[in-house]
Amino acid sequence: MTTGPAVSAALAEPIAAVRGRWTAAVVLTNVGVFAAWVGPIQVLLAQQSDKIAPGNKEFVFGLVTGVGAAVSVFANPLFGAISDRTRSRFGRRVPWVLIGAVGGVVGLLILAGAGAVAWMLLGWGLVQLFCNALLAAVTAAVPDRVPRKQRGVVGGWVALAQTLGGLAGVGLATIVGGIGTGYVACAIFLLVSVVPYLLISGDQRLLERPTLVWRDFARGFWLDPRRFPDFGWAWMTRFLLNLGNSLGTLYLFFYLQDEVGYADPGTGVLILVAIYSLCVLLTAVGSGRWSDRLGRRKIFVTWSGAVMAVGVVLFAAWPTWTGAILAAVVLGIGFGVYLSVDFALLTEVLPNARDRAKDLGVINIANSLPQVIAPAIAAPVVKYAGGYPVLYGLAAAVTVAGAVLVRKIRIVS
Repeated sequence: MTTGPAVSAALAEPIAAVRGRWTAAVVLTNVGVFAAWVGPIQVLLAQQSDKIAPGNKEFVFGLVTGVGAAVSVFANPLFGAISDRTRSRFGRRVPWVLIGAVGGVVGLLILAGAGAVAWMLLGWGLVQLFCNALLAAVTAAVPDRVPRKQRGVVGGWVALAQTLGGLAGVGLATIVGGIGTGYVACAIFLLVSVVPYLLISGDQRLLERPTLVWRDFARGFWLDPRRFPDFGWAWMTRFLLNLGNSLGTLYLFFYLQDEVGYADPGTGVLILVAIYSLCVLLTAVGSGRWSDRLGRRKIFVTWSGAVMAVGVVLFAAWPTWTGAILAAVVLGIGFGVYLSVDFALLTEVLPNARDRAKDLGVINIANSLPQVIAPAIAAPVVKYAGGYPVLYGLAAAVTVAGAVLVRKIRIVS
């Protein structure tokens, strides 16, 4: 076991509150990552699939997003574990934020010139690989630096970053015009967004690298829910809520195009994401601060899941442009509360400080694995098993299940 003073500082539970400029840098980095993800997922990959394979666009889109999500399942915890063991004079997290941003840019530029499915798979795989390396590092910076009493507020801002990143990505993908230029715009934005964090991270340095035993390293990715039941329930809750969200939003472009009959589905997605983002903005930080003051997390997650399920049902029951707008409002309100409070909850069930990034990476499998499963479920449901009403009804049921199971967590109120 390492005992140097810098190791102690890196692994100690933080006490001092972080400043606003540090939070702003973390938020901006998250905005860049999610712009690089959501812009392609919501608009560019769908448009590219339609251009390359117009008669089989749902399959191609599901294949590319599913393979990319499969990459992210492994990339996030793996790079998180590597980040935990990185001994750089710049700290544990900073090198992987930089490497992740550069690699993500390369993937986006490959997508910008992709004219075949194979190139789409390569480009999107690289985006998922390197952006997950970046995200694993910057996410672990929160429990590294933020005291528990401040995590609801910081989690609220991080939640806003995800939503604002989605809005920025869809905006860049839609407004700049053209599939290739949309990817380039997302790439530039990603690279610029990480600069403030690289400059002011305050990342703690490890003087001694923990001894690496490959067998123990590999085993460390399995956290036995019998030993860590709260961690296990937190993972399952996030998995179900994200699966419901993925089922409800993955085919939004095609839902507007084929079910609602909206003339310009790309612009329609942008409008809905903007409305959704505004509602997240109005709920995320306030609910995180309220949760901090009450010292309670689970009740917020439960009710936010119920509200999200109502929003998804609206897509199924009212397939019109007006219904889609109302659904975006309800989803935004619920998702804003969920993202801010659930993030704070997750940081409080981590088994130990030494493996924060790796353990958060395991948690993040619950974010990415649904993206692998959702296309496999959604494509046949949309084409052969009842269409969008059945898809959104299933999404609502899964979301409610996640909202209920959060109450199994014991260590957090």
